[in-house]
Amino acid sequence: MTQNEFNVVLEQQYRKCADVLAHKKKEYTGDRIDRLPHPTVQKFTVITVAIAGASRCFLTQITRHQNEVKFMSASLQYSNYSEKAAFAIPYEILFSEQRSIDLYLESCLSDLKCYQELCSMGFHHDSAGYALPHALRNILIICATPYEWKHMISQRICRRNTDETRIVMLDIWQKLFEFDPVLFSPKLAGPFCQRGCCEEGSMSCGIPIPKDWPPLEIMRADYPLLVEGREAVYEN
Repeated sequence: MTQNEFNVVLEQQYRKCADVLAHKKKEYTGDRIDRLPHPTVQKFTVITVAIAGASRCFLTQITRHQNEVKFMSASLQYSNYSEKAAFAIPYEILFSEQRSIDLYLESCLSDLKCYQELCSMGFHHDSAGYALPHALRNILIICATPYEWKHMISQRICRRNTDETRIVMLDIWQKLFEFDPVLFSPKLAGPFCQRGCCEEGSMSCGIPIPKDWPPLEIMRADYPLLVEGREAVYEN
């Protein structure tokens, strides 16, 4: 084979490859990504989210997820909360009578005072940290593949989860849904009841979420007192 013949064959192969890539790009991007036969392509990138203000109770729940996800959290060992600390207030208590809120915060502040006294006595922050409540607000960074984000969202948006976990994950889902409304659509990222049928068996809440509801609609229905004043943030 001469050099010219080789060049002709090589060019033909390049054209074939280009045609195949163009076809695949047209077939599997944009609004057709949900038709991919497998999710492998969703595992070749990561999305990093910073969560400021969720409780350490949320931390213990979300870190149960271990596949294709990494966590980095503020440390009780190296952080000193003697000067400043804040506490997450559960939705149910936050919008209850003031005396209930006062009772809750009184307990949190009592634990904080114990922590402060232990630190002043010379005990290490890590040891004193055992006295702090789960309500202590935390800073958490989560790095996960789109595939794992969808898995975490589907598991934690279910109405059988705690309010704080659902609220935080609904917030994250809303941001991801705005970023890619196809990949993070309810039919691909929503809880079981949105993607088919409930799989909780006898533990089912019995109140399925409508299949076409996006995250903000779920937030509006389940936590209306939080949505007021926040919709403008979502819309910007």
